[in-house]
Amino acid sequence: MKKKLIIAGTAVVAVTLLTGFGFGGRGGHHGSPDPERIKQMVTWKLDDKLDDLDATEAQRSSIHAVKDRLLAEGQQLMEGQQAVRTEALAQLESPTPDAAKLHALVDSRIDAFRAFAHKATDAVLEMHRTLTPAQRQELASEYRERTGQK
Repeated sequence: MKKKLIIAGTAVVAVTLLTGFGFGGRGGHHGSPDPERIKQMVTWKLDDKLDDLDATEAQRSSIHAVKDRLLAEGQQLMEGQQAVRTEALAQLESPTPDAAKLHALVDSRIDAFRAFAHKATDAVLEMHRTLTPAQRQELASEYRERTGQK
């Protein structure tokens, strides 16, 4: 069952990556997302949480550096989408699309997103090391309450 879910999820991701649905491409509701607006929203949410945790200035500085680095890398990842969309469209408009090229596009984007997901995980671990045990426990408790986990 788990394998079927992974395969189905991968198929959805492949279509999304090639067409741009859900990532602010032509299939998005409002065009490309504004990187400054995204940064502003993430910063606001992060500052709110750091206020709740009574984070020190050193913690804030360290965590914001991680956030800025991750947002910059995420922006680069999304900029790579335009070339993929253009190539996918060219292939799909062709009377004989090159299946190998389309599969290669999917593979390259999945690899890029996988690499970014690993960087995001490393960023979370870096932030984790910045927080005190009490702050980490507070975050874990809030997460359990929000998700209904015990």
